[in-house]
Amino acid sequence: MINGEVSFWYADIGGVPGYRPALPGDITADVAIVGAGFTGLWTAYYLLKARPDLNVVLLEKEFAGFGASGRNGGWCSGEFSWSRRRYCAQSGRAGVIAFETAAREAVSEVVRTCAAEGIAADILENDCLTYACTPAQWERLQAEYAAAREWQVPEARIELIGAEAAQARIGVPGALGALVLHGTARVQPAKLVRGLAQVVERMGARIYEQTAVTRIAPGRVETDRGIVTARRIIRATEGFTARIPGHGRDLIPLNSALIVTEPLPAALWDRIGWRGGELLADASHAYCYAQRTREGRIAMGGRGVPYRFGSGIDDRGRTQAATIAQLREILYRMLPQTRGLRLDHAWCGVLGVPRDWCATVGLDPATGIGWAGGYVGVGVSTSNLAGRTLADLLLDRQTALTALPWVNRRPRRWEPEPLRWLGVRGMYRLYHLADRREASGRRGSRLAAIADFLTGHS
Repeated sequence: MINGEVSFWYADIGGVPGYRPALPGDITADVAIVGAGFTGLWTAYYLLKARPDLNVVLLEKEFAGFGASGRNGGWCSGEFSWSRRRYCAQSGRAGVIAFETAAREAVSEVVRTCAAEGIAADILENDCLTYACTPAQWERLQAEYAAAREWQVPEARIELIGAEAAQARIGVPGALGALVLHGTARVQPAKLVRGLAQVVERMGARIYEQTAVTRIAPGRVETDRGIVTARRIIRATEGFTARIPGHGRDLIPLNSALIVTEPLPAALWDRIGWRGGELLADASHAYCYAQRTREGRIAMGGRGVPYRFGSGIDDRGRTQAATIAQLREILYRMLPQTRGLRLDHAWCGVLGVPRDWCATVGLDPATGIGWAGGYVGVGVSTSNLAGRTLADLLLDRQTALTALPWVNRRPRRWEPEPLRWLGVRGMYRLYHLADRREASGRRGSRLAAIADFLTGHS
């Protein structure tokens, strides 16, 4: 089994790509984008679609797609995974509904753009099924469904199905039902991010890799290779934001890990079902997520070791043996038919989490510096919405996107260490305890509510 080497998705396309040239020295640009993942690339794409004459530069420490954009679970879901209540306090109910609608529509925009630009990313439009395997989980899914309908999520988007229908779609034993999100898509994320990078280069953007940003200031980005002078600058660093001086407490890097099985034989797929290639999750507090890949493997992910002290980052995707064992057990719990399958790859990465667990995008007109991030695990679709929004902000357009309630929000910063380490690790410890209590047949555990209260995740 391969552990690390960024992700299985790169092994699937022939290995980690070669590097583009580094920044050759001091240069000037109209727009400098720090980070060549989904957020930075989508921003460049929509900016150049609107203004092909602009001089756009992207700066990347490793290679385009090195971070979460090339390591995620391949969910393009359009989920609204943040607190409607918090956004409502800023914009009112109508603003939240508009925001959720825009987030949902980002899925079809990604699919449309890939088709238009010839990006072959193994996209399969499908449903996302979240399974309840305990009474407490089923209660949570029912409450989530009721809340979504209260916030005018249309019936065509979301539905609840009972035990028989849920198990007919994917053979999750003991399932009491599932929450179904329609209008989602499976993607191969490395193919998507690498394809998008090539499209953006053809449009005229310059991507400099092997270039570490050491400081961002109004009008200039300092790197270990030279200085980029630009009137407008976008920080698109998501889980790596804490590595930039002055931003160590803006977002914390939350770890997520995945395993990938060997290809399943046809007879085993017949036992499991999963014929529609749906996205698969469970309703536990600790949460897991999975997809059926193009070639018939299962990619299963979860949080593993959720946070490293001092906002530490993994070593090129290498994850802990205990995390691999934990994900294997989650796979067996959800799909016991897979016991005995070989694991071919394991890896981890980081996603950016703000203090209030709510995504933001914005541009400070006084400094010319913009940002986006804090997607908290739904970045494949949300980064597309962020890129379109940032393009409008950079071009000084007032549009429906720039009026959404996540624009120019400034959540408070995370606490210094060791408080944030204690808080996040404690939160997940309580989540695991709550899941064990619920698995024993008890009703919804108050431990999870305590964990949410302590860390602001509610």
